[in-house]
Amino acid sequence: MAATESAITETEALPVERVNLNEPKWDQSTYVGRAKHFFTVTNPMNLLLSSKDLDEAKQIVTTYKQGLDLPGVDFEALWRAKYQYDSAFHPDTGEKMFLIGRMSAQVPMNMTITGCMMTFYKTTPAVLFWQWINQSFNAIVNYTNRSGDSPIPVSQLGLSYCLATGGAITTAMSLNSLVKRAPPLVGRLVPFAAVAAANCINIPMMRMREIRCGIPVFDEDGNRIGDSQTAAKLAITQVVFSRVAMASPGMVIPTFIMNKLDKGTFLKRYPWANAPIQVGIVGLFSLAVSSLESELQEEMKKRGLNGDRVYFNKGL
Repeated sequence: MAATESAITETEALPVERVNLNEPKWDQSTYVGRAKHFFTVTNPMNLLLSSKDLDEAKQIVTTYKQGLDLPGVDFEALWRAKYQYDSAFHPDTGEKMFLIGRMSAQVPMNMTITGCMMTFYKTTPAVLFWQWINQSFNAIVNYTNRSGDSPIPVSQLGLSYCLATGGAITTAMSLNSLVKRAPPLVGRLVPFAAVAAANCINIPMMRMREIRCGIPVFDEDGNRIGDSQTAAKLAITQVVFSRVAMASPGMVIPTFIMNKLDKGTFLKRYPWANAPIQVGIVGLFSLAVSSLESELQEEMKKRGLNGDRVYFNKGL
């Protein structure tokens, strides 16, 4: 009995394998793993956490990363603290981020703003107000999530905000005047066109430094070759396209649904339901080496790096 108790004690005393809190909890090579990570990162329930809850989560994560003991904290509690911490604190500066600029605010904020843009799109004051609200929210998100290593200057953020807001409003107002005699369905698509136009202005402006200086490119083994302006331009083009594509389901599908409802009696009987219904409905890429700047192609030859393609992070 004594020997058994001794063996149990020794087993319990063995150090538990530590986890890397700098990596996601789930395997990112699978779709399910990426989906679980994404849904956890953007969980709106994290917005309800108090400052005390967030500070406790930060303390748990900080203590664990320092290699110190955490009595009474199991792995589930550890992972929960990690995602709560990540949801509120800037990864570079460690500062607590502004509430509506956090990733956990993206779903409720975008649902509300998009739904209202698509509901109140007919009058000039409504168009001005909701396009301004949308671009103001985008500016807050961009500022809150700016890089800590090479932050975007406030002047550039301000210029991008003004140009994107102006572009969105101009597009919306111009199209509204053009589609007055068009079917109602066409008019309902105007907010989507305005958002697409704003993205085409905002993203290149925000990443102007990358266009001028380039972004890092790597060979297939992860060796950094240098900074490429060609890769930067391709990355920004892809981001603009993906941003517009991501907005499509939430701004196009509800358009057809609401247009159908408009023809029925439900909204005539309950006109107040228009906005709530609208609100409710609502990586790494590669580049051919031959497309790189000549100096980077020469750099690859000098370093004996082979391969037909290089890789870069296009950003979000």
